Amino acid sequence: MVLLHNQNPSRKRPSSSFGPPFPPAKIPKSRNDGVAVDAVERMVSILAEGGCTLINPLGAPSLPADPYKLRRYLSGLFSSSSEDRSLFLSGFSSYIQSSSNLRRVLISSDGSSFAPTRSESLVRHLLLVAPIQFDLQIMLLEKLPEYFDIVSGDSQTLLSLEDDVARLIINHLRWLDFVVDPSSFTDKLMQVLSICPLHLKKEIIGSLPEIVGDQNNKTVIDSLEQMLHEDPSIIVPVLDSFSNFNLDDQLQEQVITIALSCIRTIDAEQMPCLLRFLLLSATQVNVRRIISQIREHLKFLSVPNTHTLQKNKLKGKLLVDNTEASILDALRSSLQFKSILCQEILKELNGLEKPRDHKIIDIWLLVLLYTNGESMRKSIEKVFKKKVIEGCIQEVMLDQCIYGNKELAKEYFLSLLSLSEYLLACKEQKARDFGIYMYTLLFEEFADTYSRQEVLGALVTHVGSGVKSEVSSALQVMASLATKHAQELIPLSSHINGILDYLEGLTVENLHKVYEVFSHMALLARSSSDCFGSSIANELLIIVQKQVSHPDLKYKKMGLIGILKIVSCLGDASNVTLSSPFQKSNTEEALELLETSLESCKQLCLSLIFFYDELTAILESRTLHTVIVDWIGKHVGEFESIFLSDLDGGQLPSRNSYCGLEGELWMNLDGEISPICLNILPLASSSQSACLQFLPANFHLLSAVERLTNQGSLGGIDALLGCPLLLPSSKYYSEAEWLSLTGKQKQIISLCLYYAVNWLRELLNAFCTQVAGRFEFTSQSTKEDITLKLLKRLRNLVFLESLLNHSIRMCPVVLPQLHLQVEHCGSTLINQPNHVGNMEKKNEPKMTHECTSPNKRKHKKIAKTSTPGTDGKLHQPTLMDVLRKAGVETSQEMTNEVSSKERTSASVDRQSHVFNESVLIEVSPPAQALESQKFRFRPLLLECFSILTFSKNHDSCCSDPVAELPLYLYLIHDLHCKLDYFAAPGKQCSSRSLSSVAFTRMTLDEFLSKIRPLFPSLKRNLDIAFCSLKEGNETCQEHWNIQSAAAHNPDIINLVPSKSSISTMVYKEVLHSFSKMLNLPEVQRNKSVLSDLLEAFQPNETLDAGASDVQPCPSPGTIEYSYLGACSFVESILHAACSFSFILASEALFTLESAVTSVLNVVDKLEGDDVNIQSRFNQILPFLRGKLGSSAQKLLKHKWDDENLENGWKNKGEIVQKILRIHLEYTESTADLLDELACTILPQVSCTTMAEDEDYGYPTLCSATFLSWYHVLFEVNLTVLDKLVKEVVHLEKCRPGFQPENVHTHLIKMQKNVNVVVALVNMCRTYDKVTLHAMAVKYGGKFIDSFLKAFDFLQVHFQMHNEVIILLVKELQKATRTIQTLCSEAKGLKQTAITGKIPATKRSLERFLFRVKALLHTTSSGCTFWMGNLKHKDLRGQVVSSQAYVDDRNDSIDQDPEDVDPPVIVATASGNSETD
Repeated sequence: MVLLHNQNPSRKRPSSSFGPPFPPAKIPKSRNDGVAVDAVERMVSILAEGGCTLINPLGAPSLPADPYKLRRYLSGLFSSSSEDRSLFLSGFSSYIQSSSNLRRVLISSDGSSFAPTRSESLVRHLLLVAPIQFDLQIMLLEKLPEYFDIVSGDSQTLLSLEDDVARLIINHLRWLDFVVDPSSFTDKLMQVLSICPLHLKKEIIGSLPEIVGDQNNKTVIDSLEQMLHEDPSIIVPVLDSFSNFNLDDQLQEQVITIALSCIRTIDAEQMPCLLRFLLLSATQVNVRRIISQIREHLKFLSVPNTHTLQKNKLKGKLLVDNTEASILDALRSSLQFKSILCQEILKELNGLEKPRDHKIIDIWLLVLLYTNGESMRKSIEKVFKKKVIEGCIQEVMLDQCIYGNKELAKEYFLSLLSLSEYLLACKEQKARDFGIYMYTLLFEEFADTYSRQEVLGALVTHVGSGVKSEVSSALQVMASLATKHAQELIPLSSHINGILDYLEGLTVENLHKVYEVFSHMALLARSSSDCFGSSIANELLIIVQKQVSHPDLKYKKMGLIGILKIVSCLGDASNVTLSSPFQKSNTEEALELLETSLESCKQLCLSLIFFYDELTAILESRTLHTVIVDWIGKHVGEFESIFLSDLDGGQLPSRNSYCGLEGELWMNLDGEISPICLNILPLASSSQSACLQFLPANFHLLSAVERLTNQGSLGGIDALLGCPLLLPSSKYYSEAEWLSLTGKQKQIISLCLYYAVNWLRELLNAFCTQVAGRFEFTSQSTKEDITLKLLKRLRNLVFLESLLNHSIRMCPVVLPQLHLQVEHCGSTLINQPNHVGNMEKKNEPKMTHECTSPNKRKHKKIAKTSTPGTDGKLHQPTLMDVLRKAGVETSQEMTNEVSSKERTSASVDRQSHVFNESVLIEVSPPAQALESQKFRFRPLLLECFSILTFSKNHDSCCSDPVAELPLYLYLIHDLHCKLDYFAAPGKQCSSRSLSSVAFTRMTLDEFLSKIRPLFPSLKRNLDIAFCSLKEGNETCQEHWNIQSAAAHNPDIINLVPSKSSISTMVYKEVLHSFSKMLNLPEVQRNKSVLSDLLEAFQPNETLDAGASDVQPCPSPGTIEYSYLGACSFVESILHAACSFSFILASEALFTLESAVTSVLNVVDKLEGDDVNIQSRFNQILPFLRGKLGSSAQKLLKHKWDDENLENGWKNKGEIVQKILRIHLEYTESTADLLDELACTILPQVSCTTMAEDEDYGYPTLCSATFLSWYHVLFEVNLTVLDKLVKEVVHLEKCRPGFQPENVHTHLIKMQKNVNVVVALVNMCRTYDKVTLHAMAVKYGGKFIDSFLKAFDFLQVHFQMHNEVIILLVKELQKATRTIQTLCSEAKGLKQTAITGKIPATKRSLERFLFRVKALLHTTSSGCTFWMGNLKHKDLRGQVVSSQAYVDDRNDSIDQDPEDVDPPVIVATASGNSETD
């Protein structure tokens, strides 16, 4: 028996090695009768009997060497004696009333709180005794509240585990080998837990998975959920417990729901733990819900203000940044471990369509996914680009991610940079714009050297890509950075210099950007004291001076751009000029550069033209220093001495002969008061003819200087507008005189006309600014006078171009370039015009002195204007080849008189009849001889289009507006050419659009804003032209003659206007322009421009009938109402044109199609906020589509007369194809119509002689158009099948095993497609034409390819629909046999039009064969399949006798044994099955 004895506590602090860490144990004294003492003694006695000494003076109770023996003893004792059990529990309860005693039994026998297996505490061993475990657990839990207040809530440090009794108790409840009554214990534990202080509550919650068993998870989770609602601060230990519980699916979903509910209320510091728990708990079942909730409720703590953060740096953001960084790190690490999360995020983002549904977190999710791995980067890039293009990811969202969050985004800098690189390399303009913004943002926000070097290095890489759009965008970024951050770029100049290696491959537009970058840096290097010694400026000057002195025009042009860009920076009036005695001032440097460049340009006319045009553009875009302006004014003052001559009373002082040609004053609008004339003939016939090449460019610069001088007025040079032109006498345009001329004289005449045309173009460019509403300085009378002269000059221009066209047709010549092509520096340029030879420096003084005359006008004042400058044009590298094929002379000079006469005599038969006929003023037909060289002309500026709006107030013999159409057609055609350039940017420009490349520096929005006032004028001219065509009356010849005489055109009697051709051209040009403008993306986005355009083309009568079928009818003034009106107007023109012209009616139909397409595009661009507008558009769309389809049907079924067809059906196949496609696309059921046409209509035609007068319901279907119909039916049928296959595959993926009714419906549709292709292919048996057979082989193979894509769908549903599917295969087999025969005959007859298509078609047929075989063999349908060789038969079914029969087995379902083919033919792709 253990003796109990007391010891006095030592006064000294006991040694950690020997002394007990607590006072000696005391036996509690009972106040009553000593019952408690007896119970304690009995408890001590029982322990002693088991080998445990409770009262140990050295520390914790002394346990026996074999503690398991103690447990077995106590378990047996208490199981057999309930009295001993009660006494023991009572004694133990009394014993632990003392905190020291409780602590004594809770610590291990060696005094360590981290008790190993052999030195566990007494309580630990007692808890493993089953009869008393539950009572001890309850006893210990009830002791917990006594120790709640040991640690103050404000204390930041906790007691050690040895001193913290509460934590010791919890520690003893963990990891028990068994729990006797888990439910009751868990209930008690939850009760105690609910009242615990926060620090202890977190401790217990974190230990719950180690304390309670799995069978009580439901109770624990419910309790923890309730506690979370009361105190959200315990979320972290709760999540830790949730992670360690072994939960079933139901409880796991409950836990996920609990966690998701906390996203909105949790503190930011705890958010990383919550996100990590949710993402790592994701499964296929709940991943979508988790991602959606995180996206919806996760918000970053701070959304910095973009504008304030650019100036103010927040000092207290370190904690916020750390929190947000932790959130991103939690997301990133979780995404690395769960691949399903990555896929689901992409699916979630792809499913979002409206911009308002996207959040800041979406950008970060994409960046995190992009950072994590290489495998998904392409997918992420595509999603990112798609969202940018759709406007879902916007610049303000990127600002909120990066601005002010440098430390947060620094870790993801390279990923953001990679995304910027991808966007900048995209073809889509919107993606590149966003990439430009990203690059700028990254450069500005990450100011460290490494980051900025990476940004600049990536931009230089873009420049080296050679892709025009990518290079342009990268240089736009560089130019923007150089403008705003030139100081920061100077130390990094070594990383930018790599751009100079790519100069040869850059366009002129991009060269401007390159030199703008270096010019800004050079200017700052000169003016800043910090970088005064920088060598950037000197290096740049050396480079451009070398380039401008290079003899090759390509490099000279680079140097000119560089020098003039430097001049524009150095000479800018806003820049401060240096006054250092050791350095030239900015203006001195600029003047020296100008003089150097001008001197180098005198060696080559084209370089001088380019110099003038670029200098003009600088004057119109910048305010230069007065010293530089004075230098330019002095130079242009030489214009009069070179190009003008004096007149005496409006007449030449003397009549001279020039190369045997007499001169004559043409087009003298000022009459006797005109003091000067333009010396074209004298210069063109002299050795100084080269100066005429830069005459228009020189005048362009002169007019710009004059406008700057006189605040926009051209009053100082107004005499040039009305002065006459000295040209060859008009008598040479008679037949006899023309044939008497030598080849050189004819060439001089053509060149004189050419220079006169371009002079008039520049006159229009200059003086149209005076009446276009840009300036308010001119009086009304002056404007009227200028307007009248402009109309006359336009008539002169039309007249001269008509003569020039016929002159070139009679005497072909390559015209000199008057406007340097600037699209690409690497293009092959025609450096010298072939009529002047090489121009040397020594010729320049002669050119300026021999043609001098008294200087009557000086132009020296300069001011600023905003007239757009002229740029160059795209090069057409195949032009010379085209001209040579056309028989054009391309030699340098025709100096040999004999050769000239030989050429004249050789072509006399071709020319002799030209002037016997009337010269028709057809300004721009495609076959015109002049059209192929139009790109060499000086371009018309947008101000010239204001002539379209002028009112006609001049004298007229009759009110015949048609007589004015040639003038307006000239401008409308030019407008159409410019629209061609903007309608397809980035594509190779045609010869039509080359004249508009001068506007490459103008944005489409600027272009639209300038032509917006012209919309009503276009409609007015369309009405005039259409009325003229409809009435069919001849024009008033007297009217034209009077107006021509008023414009002082020479009286050439064989020059008459052609009313029908001009009206037709106006009709076509206006409709084409209207169609192009409707489908420009910028017009569709700009509702005001779109509304003005549609309003201009409204019907003359109020829209009633057209909109009556639309319910409810749109309100007047809305976009949809305007669309209805415009479509009604075009439809009325179409119906009227059906009575007199097939071509005009078809043009109206194509315009109507463009309008419907525009409606569809506008609807697609509507954002989610425009729900009402979208619904209104959806109401009119079916109506418009129906109108378009019925109009196409009307054209196809209209019986056209020979007079209305314009040369019959010849060359109208392409038009018929377009009309038929519209009819098929916009009909109610394309499949049904295809079936009717292919199976019913076309076979009738193919089996007959196809006489023109036979009617099959479609008069447009005849022998001349049969192939066009055949082609369209094949293509449209293939398109319908492709859509059907995509729909079937998509439905099968989304809803496997969808409704049988839907399956049957799709099979019926597929059957119709098969019927169409079978009917079309089998027509080859009766229609013997190689082109037809080639189409059947080509499109038959493509149809089989598309059909094979649906075989998985057929196999899945074969059991239920085997009869329909077998019928499908059998029908298609009829076409495959015919295709095989076509291939065989084509090889035998060596029909190359077919043989090239045979290999691909054969492969398709073989694949079809084996897929049918696999289908029938893998399905238990009772079907059998045989495969054999086809007999060698021709298209008429006759067996070719040269082949031997070796196989009599059936190779098809319905083929007789005698039809088996010989083995020499490749196995057919006709799978054959037969039901047993």
